[in-house]
Amino acid sequence: MLMADLGAEVIKIEVPEGGDPSRNAGELRDGISSYFETNNRGVKSLTLNLKSEEGRDILHRLVARADVFGQNFRPGAAERHGFGYEDLRRINPALVYVSISGYGPGGPHAELPGTDAVGQALGGVAEAFAVPGRTMRTGVVSVADESCAILTFGGLLAALLHAKNTGVGQKVETSLVGGVVRLMGWTLATTMWRNANPITGARINGTRERPGIAATFADRDGKPLVFQLGHRDWRPAMQALGFLPVLQERGADDLGLALVSEEMKDRILDTLGELFAGDGRDRWIETLRAAGMVAAPVNTLLEASNDPDVLANGYVTEVEYPEIGETLKVHGSPWRFSETPARTGVAPKLGEHNDEILSGLGFGEAEIAGLRAREVI
Repeated sequence: MLMADLGAEVIKIEVPEGGDPSRNAGELRDGISSYFETNNRGVKSLTLNLKSEEGRDILHRLVARADVFGQNFRPGAAERHGFGYEDLRRINPALVYVSISGYGPGGPHAELPGTDAVGQALGGVAEAFAVPGRTMRTGVVSVADESCAILTFGGLLAALLHAKNTGVGQKVETSLVGGVVRLMGWTLATTMWRNANPITGARINGTRERPGIAATFADRDGKPLVFQLGHRDWRPAMQALGFLPVLQERGADDLGLALVSEEMKDRILDTLGELFAGDGRDRWIETLRAAGMVAAPVNTLLEASNDPDVLANGYVTEVEYPEIGETLKVHGSPWRFSETPARTGVAPKLGEHNDEILSGLGFGEAEIAGLRAREVI
């Protein structure tokens, strides 16, 4: 979808009967799937029975002229069905072959299937949102799927640039677990250096002398807000909010103590929780922003889809679906290009581009009809 948004011709290969099962996933509107639209808009659909020799031959003819081939089947399935890397590089030595797995190509579980939940569970993201005293859990958003997809996109572009410059393709492998591990960023590095789990309940980091904090608290109505402060910002921010006298009274005004004492961490956070519950989040956010601090409301997914900055930047947009008489909100593009702006398309009907793609390969109408009759497409 990301490649199609940016103008690439992307052909999705689907089985002739039923197609991709995700066509029926998510929210459905008269056969239009929120899941399928999100991941397949702007691409072309070609149905192929890859268990047939004719189907594999058509795939190989497409590969001969392609820049990139991607698959995320269970490890070993591509090789069994004739479209593994070694099979396809013989057809097109400049091909960039992208393979996505659950756990990664090495390790004891390389052959196991994986899902978004596996990536989240093993990659550490559950701790990023952990609440002290409560069991960690994976989230409702497909963090592993999305981060892996974006990293895969970057990897294939690098390999494609190499192939265009040298004529030599290569295999690019990514995984759901690997994507989440990278997503954990410097917090994971800090955890490894300290050989200790990070503080949960808030992100308090740095050193005793130079602490920083990113934390979420609820206002008097239970609406959450977030702020992030460097070590130089802590006291000015607390002063601007009017919290400093109470923090000093309770001996909780030194943020660095949270890094050396669990008791002090809890005292600081508990005091902040009480104080933020004394008024509405709009006032707290305005106060912090006016003081030059970083602060924002914590949006639900629905609130995020209506956030003024999200809408103004086109991160969410609308697409018209004449066949159902509705205009629906969808993801916009996360990029702004000055010369080649992204274009938002719609997902294809199953086999919608069969005739177009096959005729481009030199098949005549009668040949295409024959392929359809033999259930090759």
